[in-house]
Amino acid sequence: MAELLIHGGNPLNGDLVIGGRKNSAVAVVPASILAAGTSTLENLPAIGDVSTYTEILARLGAKVDGPAGGVLQVDASNMRPEGAPMDMVKRIRASYYLLGALLGRFRYARVGLPGGCDIGQRPIDQHLKGFRALGAEVSIDHGEVVAQADALVGTHIYLDIASVGATINIMLAATLAEGTTVLENCAKEPHIVDVASFLNAMGARVVGAGTDTIKIRGVKELRPARHAIIPDEIEAATYAIAVAATRGDVTLVNVVPKHLDSVSAKLREAGIIVEENGDWIRIIAPERPRAITVKTLPYPGFPTDAMPPMMSLLSLASGTSVISEGVYESRFKHVDELQRMGTNIRVEGRSAVIEGVEQLNGAPVQATNLRAGASLVVAGLAAQGRTYLGGVEHVERGYEHLEEKLRSIGAKIERTPGEFDDRKDDEPRVVNLGQD
Repeated sequence: MAELLIHGGNPLNGDLVIGGRKNSAVAVVPASILAAGTSTLENLPAIGDVSTYTEILARLGAKVDGPAGGVLQVDASNMRPEGAPMDMVKRIRASYYLLGALLGRFRYARVGLPGGCDIGQRPIDQHLKGFRALGAEVSIDHGEVVAQADALVGTHIYLDIASVGATINIMLAATLAEGTTVLENCAKEPHIVDVASFLNAMGARVVGAGTDTIKIRGVKELRPARHAIIPDEIEAATYAIAVAATRGDVTLVNVVPKHLDSVSAKLREAGIIVEENGDWIRIIAPERPRAITVKTLPYPGFPTDAMPPMMSLLSLASGTSVISEGVYESRFKHVDELQRMGTNIRVEGRSAVIEGVEQLNGAPVQATNLRAGASLVVAGLAAQGRTYLGGVEHVERGYEHLEEKLRSIGAKIERTPGEFDDRKDDEPRVVNLGQD
């Protein structure tokens, strides 16, 4: 397996273009199969989850062209509602969106239980509750979810928790149901609004996305449409935090500053200069950050996906920081790896107490999931010496052209062959990173 070799201690400087939002893309791609014909998706991020999804759709009979240059065309004319390979479905958490899309269009879906990152329990009971409320019979058969209905009928559904996945999945199924569905206690994340915008471009009648109540008036059919994915605020947040950790100065372009409000507020609280205007945000970090307190919450609160990189930054802060995880119960699996690099972090239940240190040191570390990998990249960029990062495939699920983007703003980062091991930092490895 490949590794990333990061030669840290170099401030990041320059301009960086942010790509399309991962969490939007993995919902919009399956939404495209709700209409027969060819839909065109733009600003699609070149990440592992999108590649896996296009493979799955092709195995289900869709004609897929791309993604190339951020553009994907999906011709869903000859789709079938079953046959998604279990090994592909288990690679990504968002494979569950196939259930809502296939059930909506065909009144039948058979899809394996989803996989993705191990960050604690993420049951799909609210998804299945919604399908049943719409009139579907749902069962689990040999690790696959089977949902079928003679007809889907709009109804009133109250989500027990404000689940992003359930909100979108029920919305997908309800677009072609008979009558009106009222979905309450909805999640409000920006990519829910993005998916609703795409559905409405296809002829759906969805109102209220981005609030806690969404109304979906069912239509008889949908038509193909063209849609551009919104920018990825988690990618932007990760790079912003990396700039702060390396005491750099970078302007992030193609962002929606409003989507980054909670992250920007915490960076400012830590003493980082944050400027924003229109579609860009500039991060200036001339000094060591101050210690702060962070609690992750559903949008518009501080995003759980930005918490692991923020922990790496606060490991270098002056004073004691506290991070509380309010979304997932098992999101501190990266702490052991960060401690290899000299951090001083103590986990207490769903909180982490971080005693800031003046310097991190490069070390061999292993990414166990997507955002844990991002935290180790941030730490490696800020550390003195070399960091060998294994588990690169996890990071590639959510960050497009990671090495190229980081090199464009001054990072010394290289992909190397070979397997992750416990080599010491002073053991030789022949890699050309240019002159120090």
